[in-house]
Amino acid sequence: MRINLISDTVTKPTPGMLEAMFTAEVGDDVFKEDPSINALEEKVAKMFHKEVALFFPSGTMANQAAIKLHTQPADQLICDKYAHVYNYEGGGISFNSGVSCKLVDGNRGMMTALQVAEAINPPDFYHSPLTTLVSIENTTNKGGGACWDFDELKKIQAVCKTHHLGYHLDGARLWNAMVAKNETPQQYGELFDTISVCFSKGLGCPVGSVLVGNKDIMHKAIRIRKLLGGGMRQAGYLAAAATYALDHHVDRLAEDHKRAKEIGELLTQLPFIQKVEPIETNIIIFEIDESLLSAERFLEKLKANNVHIIGMGQGKLRIVTHLDYTEVMHEAFLSILKKI
Repeated sequence: MRINLISDTVTKPTPGMLEAMFTAEVGDDVFKEDPSINALEEKVAKMFHKEVALFFPSGTMANQAAIKLHTQPADQLICDKYAHVYNYEGGGISFNSGVSCKLVDGNRGMMTALQVAEAINPPDFYHSPLTTLVSIENTTNKGGGACWDFDELKKIQAVCKTHHLGYHLDGARLWNAMVAKNETPQQYGELFDTISVCFSKGLGCPVGSVLVGNKDIMHKAIRIRKLLGGGMRQAGYLAAAATYALDHHVDRLAEDHKRAKEIGELLTQLPFIQKVEPIETNIIIFEIDESLLSAERFLEKLKANNVHIIGMGQGKLRIVTHLDYTEVMHEAFLSILKKI
């Protein structure tokens, strides 16, 4: 039995999802004639109480399009130093939009409204880049699946309004945050100008993200998607998977969170584990005491038992629970950890 806990992107479509894909009604989405795509976009826009939604092949492209919608070349955006848009999108902020980042030293990928306010460049000081956008990531990937405090997000929105800044949410794992904290899409739709949500992580789809916003900001989104190479034809097969996931795979995220916490509890009891980051959702980040066992050796021991996780460097390791990580696998993994 192979246990793959590298990421929640390693899942395969479920039989029900495959059936939905096989029976999907499709057309040419570049001409906006794919009924399954149109239905998904309408569904997600309605969920977040936004006017427009647009399907993208990846969360990275959706985020990059949002940044381009909010900014002009030579502008600057504010984000936490752990932000996915800065660390894991290939330098696309500078390449695609000609924009720089003001990095904030937050806590596990989360910054405060005060930190955001202090990071804004004076708009009349023409020597520094013009601050035009604040980007948030919820949950935080590099921060170990941490969920933002909603009141702090409200305070940051107030800062953005005061300084006339755009407010974007990288919601790649927003579904996890909403399940963990009993929040709703409408709450987030009321806060943010644009939101990207992903279907190929916790929800188990093979491909796809959606960017939502109102017409005033989204009117150029389809043009930007085109120039980034994101126009697809009979993409309704992918939209059908996403629609199925929204209807069947959101509530079950609580199972992933429960198993992640149980793994974390066991890790804290092992003598060679130095630190386990707080666990709120489906990501576990922990550190090995290298004086007792090297991270490399620990990974080797897991691989010998056909368990696969990811190393992050400097003794840090990451485990991500997901749709294809079953209770049988969970019990087996816990047993393996106890024997190391």
